[in-house]
Formats: sequence, structure tokens, C-alpha cells
Amino acid sequence: MKAFLPIALAASLTLSACAGMSDTGRRTATGAGVGAAGGAVIGAIAGNAGLGALIGAGAGAAGGYIYDQHKKAEQKSYDQGFAAGKSSQ
Repeated sequence: MKAFLPIALAASLTLSACAGMSDTGRRTATGAGVGAAGGAVIGAIAGNAGLGALIGAGAGAAGGYIYDQHKKAEQKSYDQGFAAGKSSQ
């Protein structure tokens, strides 16, 4: 459990540095931070917090990026529908 504290601190400090980032960067970093924290907890239970954090960070970053691409596609679809509705009036 001692290995979890530095990882949790690093994740929280990383997430606090997201102020000047793009939406993609922020969502990816947030996913990585959450994944690292969750992976560290699971890894600590399994016996290797560092490996769990590494795997969790990778999975979280991938999930954050996929979520970002979904939100961008959603916004693009909304914008196209709005433009189509506005031009038909």
C-alpha cells in the first residue's frame, strides 16, 4: 500500500496541470490519470502497484482518446444538423 501514495500524488498533480490543454489532451490525460490510480489500486492488491499503474494509465489514455473522438463526432454531427436546419428556413 506504500507504493500507492506516490502514484496517487503523481496522478493528482498531473490532472491539475490540464488548464492550458486542448480538449483532446485534457480528456486523454484525465483518462490516463484515472486509469493509473485505478490500476495502482488493483496492482497493489495483486502485488505490483507499479505495473498495475502502468497498464491502467495506458488503458485510461486509450479510453480518454476514444471518448474525445466520440465527442468530436457528436459535435460535428450536431453542427451539420444545425446548419442544414438553418439553411432550409
